[in-house]
Amino acid sequence: MSGTSDTNEGASGTDEVLAGVGPRLRRIRKEREATLAGLSEATGISVSTLSRLESGLRKPSLELLLPIARAHQVPLDELIGEPPVGDPRVRSKPIQRHGRTYWPLTRQPGGLQAFKVRVEPQGRQEPEPRTHEGYEWLYVMSGKLRVVLGEHDVVMVAGEAAEFDTRVPHWFGAAGEEPVEFLSLFGPQGERMHVRARPARS
Repeated sequence: MSGTSDTNEGASGTDEVLAGVGPRLRRIRKEREATLAGLSEATGISVSTLSRLESGLRKPSLELLLPIARAHQVPLDELIGEPPVGDPRVRSKPIQRHGRTYWPLTRQPGGLQAFKVRVEPQGRQEPEPRTHEGYEWLYVMSGKLRVVLGEHDVVMVAGEAAEFDTRVPHWFGAAGEEPVEFLSLFGPQGERMHVRARPARS
C-alpha cells in the first residue's frame, strides 16, 4: 500500500509541475509584451499550439519549450520550474559524483528524467566514453561543455543544445577553466531536436 501511495504522490507532484508551465509561459510572454503571433513568428510554433500550451490543453515538451526559451532569452529551467523546497517527499538534494553535481528535476520513476548538472573543471581530462540504453538531450545554461560522441569531439556554449542515442559511446566534461551547468533530459525515446555545436579547438 505504501509503495502505491508514494507512486501516486510522485505522479501528483509531476502533474503539478506540468500544470504550472502554462501560466508561467503566459506570464513571461506578458512581461515581455509579446503577442502570440509574434512568438509564433520567432519560434515557428503555430499560434494555436502556443495558446493551447498556455492554457494547459497541450502537454509541454522539450521540442516546444526550447525555441520558446530561446525566443524569450530565458533559461529552460525557468520555464519548467523546480520541485517545491521543503517537501519531504521530494528528493531534491543534490547528488555528487566524480566532480559532478546533479539536481533531480523530476520525481516519478521511469519515463523521462530531468536533471540540472554542474561539472567542475578538472584540467585536461582523458575522456572515458560509455554506452547504455536510452536517448539524451543536453542544454547548456552557462560555461562550456565538451561532448565526445563517437568520433565527434565538440564544445557547446550557453544556449546550445544537443541530442544523441546513448548507445553511441559518449562522455562530457567542462571545456574551460570555469564550471559548466546544463540541463540533461534522459529517456527511453523521444522526439529529436537539431544539434547545434561547434568543433572543439585543437
